[in-house]
Amino acid sequence: MNSDSDLQIAGDILEVPHLLQAPREHPATVADFVGLARTIAADRSQWEHLVQYDATSRWYHRLRTGPGYEVWLLSWVPGQGSGLHDHGRSSGVLTVLDGLLTERTERGTRALRAGAQRVFAPGYVHEVVNDALEPAVSLHVYYPGLTEMPMHAARCAPSAAVTVTG
Repeated sequence: MNSDSDLQIAGDILEVPHLLQAPREHPATVADFVGLARTIAADRSQWEHLVQYDATSRWYHRLRTGPGYEVWLLSWVPGQGSGLHDHGRSSGVLTVLDGLLTERTERGTRALRAGAQRVFAPGYVHEVVNDALEPAVSLHVYYPGLTEMPMHAARCAPSAAVTVTG
C-alpha cells in the first residue's frame, strides 16, 4: 500500500510560489469589473466631492482609467436621460450611487435604486433616465474604454411594467 498522500506527492502548495497566481493589479473579468464598481461605490470619499449637477445636460467626469478600461461618474437631474443607445464594442457595468434611475429596454422597464448594478455586453441597447424628483448619481465602467455610443430609434417597452432593483 502506498502511504504517500497527494500533498506529499505534489508538495505543499504554499511552498510552491510559482503555482500561485499573482494578485491582479487591474480587473480582467466581469466579476472583477463588478467588484471594482462596488469598491468605488462603497468609498464615497473617492467620488462624492466631484459630483456636479447641470440643468442643461448630463454632467460626467472620467474618474479612473486602467489598461483598456474607463470609469465614469455621471449625475442626472430630474428629467435628464441618455436617449436610446448602445456602447459600440464596449461591455459595461452601471452602478447607481445615489437616487433612482429608470432603465428602459425592449424587454421592459427597470427602476434602479442606489446600489443596483447592471452588467451589459457590446450591442446592449437601453435608455437610462431620471424619472424621479431628486437628482441621481451613477458610476459606469467600460471595457474597452468607450469610443462610441450609437443612438437608436425609440423601440423600448412601455414604462407600465416596472421591475425594481437595488
